[in-house]
Order: sequence, then C-alpha cells, then structure tokens
Amino acid sequence: MSKTNSVVDLLEAGIRAEHLRQKAIANNIANLETPGYRRIDVKFEELLAKALGSPGAVDLSEIQPQIYRPKQTPVDSNGNDVNFETEVGQMVKNTLRHKTYIRLLNKKYSQIELAMGVK
Repeated sequence: MSKTNSVVDLLEAGIRAEHLRQKAIANNIANLETPGYRRIDVKFEELLAKALGSPGAVDLSEIQPQIYRPKQTPVDSNGNDVNFETEVGQMVKNTLRHKTYIRLLNKKYSQIELAMGVK
C-alpha cells in the first residue's frame, strides 16, 4: 500500500480499535468487584501515529490495537483499580468516536456511489 492511505482504510482501522476498546471497557466494568483485578486499556492511536510518521509504505491492516494494563490508577483495599465512573466516561467517549467513524465511513461510501452514478 502506498504511503498515502485512503480515508476508508483509516476509518476502518479506527473502527476496529474502538470495537476492541469497547470490549476492554466492558471487561473492566464486569470485574469491578474482582479482588486483584487491574483494568485494561487499548493502545492504538500511538501505534497509528508512529506508523504514519515512519518513512515508507504503511499497511493499516497490519497495525493492530493492543490490550495493555496501564497500572497507573490508584488501587483500592482489595487490589482492584477499576473506577466505575471513569469506565462509564470512557465508554461514552468511545461510543461517540465509534459512531463518528461509522458516519464518516457511510458518508465516504455515499460519495463513492454518487461518483459512480449508482443511486
């Protein structure tokens, strides 16, 4: 793939990342009371920025979001660091990003159909 990735490729990569992030957040909430559980998050934006900033071709299908444990949040008495309010806030932000990516992707496909005279 060329260095100039299509908007569709970028949006699809974002959708994949937000889908995984939504699962991670749901997993955190499900383990809210699990002793010793440490929250998980998804690393994607940093990987994408690094790949797009590097010289040469970039294949967005090879850039996969990664699950990691930040271990930067305070731990309560049972060793758990999940905060319900924080997770709900992250879920709302994630949902809004996901909806935005989907709407932009739909708009792009509509433009392609219009250019092809499909409608």
